[in-house]
Amino acid sequence: MKKILLAGAVALFGLSNAQIAKGTTYLSGSVGYSQVETNNGNLKTENFNVLPTVGYFVNTNLAIGLGVGYQTEKTTTTTTTTIGNATTVSENVIKQPAFVVAPFVRKYWTLSDKLYIFGQLAVPMQFGKTENENSSVTTAGNTTISNSTSTEAKYTQIGVTVKPGLDYFLNKNWSIEATIGEFGYSNYKPKDGDATNNYNFGLNLSSVTFGVKYVFAK
Repeated sequence: MKKILLAGAVALFGLSNAQIAKGTTYLSGSVGYSQVETNNGNLKTENFNVLPTVGYFVNTNLAIGLGVGYQTEKTTTTTTTTIGNATTVSENVIKQPAFVVAPFVRKYWTLSDKLYIFGQLAVPMQFGKTENENSSVTTAGNTTISNSTSTEAKYTQIGVTVKPGLDYFLNKNWSIEATIGEFGYSNYKPKDGDATNNYNFGLNLSSVTFGVKYVFAK
């Protein structure tokens, strides 16, 4: 029975002695954009992020690295209210642009000559601001009244995340990597407000991310 299980493990994982050497450097990064509209287009959320990353193997199959980039989220809510002969169209826009710094450590385990599984521990930090803009236009007959207000508040967010993933080497210089889900914690602190703690635990296909990496092979 033990021999059968061992043979099955070898067939399934393709056990190999291939390793990523100490001193290897790689460059990677991610660029993402998404837009979601609901409520007949009256609620729209847009997200954009770019995060170049550099990593260095301080030991066999063990790398440290740093990602530095930018992200922003924009949520637009539109409402229409009619009272008598007066119609008011209101729009609320919330923007959250942020500078991102994310140091990390990543441990690889060899599955085959080209396929690796890894676990990554990161400490992502965001330094940004929340911009809140409100505007309204009220029309009653031939009369139109417009109003607008805006506020701005800086914030910081620091977290700790753990991500599992797979790394497949197309050749000695290029690889494709994917992460699935995230386990983490973050602390959100507005400049003049109370801090909020958030927790995220999940392994699901909706959280899969893909990236391309260039390796300066030794």
